[in-house]
Amino acid sequence: MLLVQLYSHHSIGYYCKLFGKSRQAFYGQKNTENDKGLQQVLALKLVVEIRKDLPRCGTDKLHYMLAGSFKEHNIKMGRDGLYDLLGRYGLLIRHRNRRPYTTNSHHHYKKYPNLIRNKTITQPGQLWVSDITYIRQHQGFSYLSIITDAYSHKIVGYKLHPTLHSEGAVDALVMAATDTKRTGRLIHHSDRGIQYCCNEYVRMADHFGLQLSMTEKGDPYENAIAERVNGILKYEHGLKEHFSSHSQAKAAVDDAVKKYNELRIHDSCNRLTPVMAHEQKGILKKLWKPKKYGENKNSNTGKAVIVK
Repeated sequence: MLLVQLYSHHSIGYYCKLFGKSRQAFYGQKNTENDKGLQQVLALKLVVEIRKDLPRCGTDKLHYMLAGSFKEHNIKMGRDGLYDLLGRYGLLIRHRNRRPYTTNSHHHYKKYPNLIRNKTITQPGQLWVSDITYIRQHQGFSYLSIITDAYSHKIVGYKLHPTLHSEGAVDALVMAATDTKRTGRLIHHSDRGIQYCCNEYVRMADHFGLQLSMTEKGDPYENAIAERVNGILKYEHGLKEHFSSHSQAKAAVDDAVKKYNELRIHDSCNRLTPVMAHEQKGILKKLWKPKKYGENKNSNTGKAVIVK
């Protein structure tokens, strides 16, 4: 109490009487303030522990992941309270605009139609989405090919390659083919880049019994899940950094994919991690409202995955 500190020659009783408060109320308020301060310190410590592995984890996901710990420690703090606390200590995540990635679709190889528009996905192994992104090094770039299961958002195949040649994409496909959740009519969706249309990749996809599907209008939203995964790996798991060598970048990619698959919860998958969601079947509750392009807005709570 500031008055007590400034005018200490008056007793606590004097100020309690002045403001019509009892001594019990005064000390009760003081204890409450102390408890609240301790709760905030502990909450910050718990946030820091999570962000050691997930440095770009946002407030909503932090609050959900910390619900059990908050209950154990009797910390009463809602999402808005956590947001205010993180803002006070400069711990809010700033969202950056992602740099668009372009691909070479001007080639003589066959391009395949988009098979996934308005397709409903209800289990893993029905649809894979693929993309390639670059990883910066002090001397040039390496290129990361990623294959993600659209149902669980689990990365099922990936390969960091020193060039944009098809070997990297093919190796990621071979790795993905080991996934035990593959169904007989699995669709492989990608952009129209030469890596996915070349003879080697098409033969390998045919060998594994995959149906090829590709974007048609050059709109990133036609491959939105793959684009989103690229952004998460770069901005939440450190792959936007400059690496000294290909081997250092590869180690960072391995670590990022492991943390992404095993630790990061997804609002698209009922706040399960991709590894957990990959073991599910049926409807996964969505906890966000997707953008609608030229369609009527409908509630998506409890809907199956619908690829637009």
